[in-house]
Amino acid sequence: MNVPFYGHVRQYHGIQAEIDANIHEVLESGQYVMGPMLQRFEKEFANYHGAKYAVGVGNGTDALWLAFQALGIGPGDECITTANTFFATAEAIWIAGATAVFVDSDPLTNCIDPSKIEAAITPRTKALVPVHLYGQCADMKAIREIAGRHGLFVIEDNAQGIGARGDGFRIGEFSDAACTSFIIQKNLGCFGDGGAVVTNRAEVDRIVRKLRNHGSDKRSCHSPGYNSRLDDLQAAVLSAKLKHIDEWNALRRKWAARYSACLKDAASFTLPYEKPGYYHIYHLYVIETKEAAHRDALLAFLNANGIDAKCHYPIAIHQQEGYPWGKPAQIPSAIPNSERNAACCISLPMFPELTADEVDCVIEKVLEWDRQKGVA
Repeated sequence: MNVPFYGHVRQYHGIQAEIDANIHEVLESGQYVMGPMLQRFEKEFANYHGAKYAVGVGNGTDALWLAFQALGIGPGDECITTANTFFATAEAIWIAGATAVFVDSDPLTNCIDPSKIEAAITPRTKALVPVHLYGQCADMKAIREIAGRHGLFVIEDNAQGIGARGDGFRIGEFSDAACTSFIIQKNLGCFGDGGAVVTNRAEVDRIVRKLRNHGSDKRSCHSPGYNSRLDDLQAAVLSAKLKHIDEWNALRRKWAARYSACLKDAASFTLPYEKPGYYHIYHLYVIETKEAAHRDALLAFLNANGIDAKCHYPIAIHQQEGYPWGKPAQIPSAIPNSERNAACCISLPMFPELTADEVDCVIEKVLEWDRQKGVA
């Protein structure tokens, strides 16, 4: 049996009538950019988060750096984040002209470790940028408390956690802005690129709306800005899908529970950790080999046996070729947990439309490799 990593086409077939109806509505309206479908989705997305505002933009990277600009973050400023994430988190900091400061991740959750943040704060620190890695919330209560004590902004990178919750808090509740990506690989994905900034701050909403549209908030009146708009066709897809996101996240949790129950006794790798009281939505189900030298061997074995497993993210940002590319960056202290996570991670197939047979096939092959390591 071959088990794919993504279920995009299956998902489309599951709600094809709803998506097609929304797309048809946009096509018949003749308003394809900054039209009523985008306005509708922005309201729906803000309501989903319990937030006041949501602004659709061109992609998740733009969402981050437009939020940075709205908060006045730029040259001379420092933003604290982690290195075991997708490159765009740091890239957005650099695009804004600020300095990326990498601190270590929590050894269990792989999200930013709040206990490492304060030692990295300097007079130039302007913001904390936690990433809700793999679909689990970072410890936003602790992060907000640190930010409040030092007068810092908090911008959440929520490209992987739509629908996730912490222990008594929601994403966006403790930040100045929460930024997401809607690229098709995400748990809420459109049919191309897209992103959004969610905020409770009217000024952030106002500035991002201007910046995304050539600095304009009324026709023919402009100030310096950019072209970064979520088009109405993508908003149509997202509006249809948003109605199902909680159901799909529950299915992700179902398959994650099946993986964990059957793989818990394996000796050669560790399983994802869900903090007590948190609601992990398993955008990715990531295991870690106990030895970095085994990661590529396990990945190759799975791929050779029809399991489309992948690595997210196999090279930490500060270990990428050519780092730091002339961009300002700092690593105040060692970050062994982030480096271990990058070196040992493997993402098993995870999407709502998986079947029990497919999940069991993945489990069978992972355990087969684990038994081989036990006798090697």
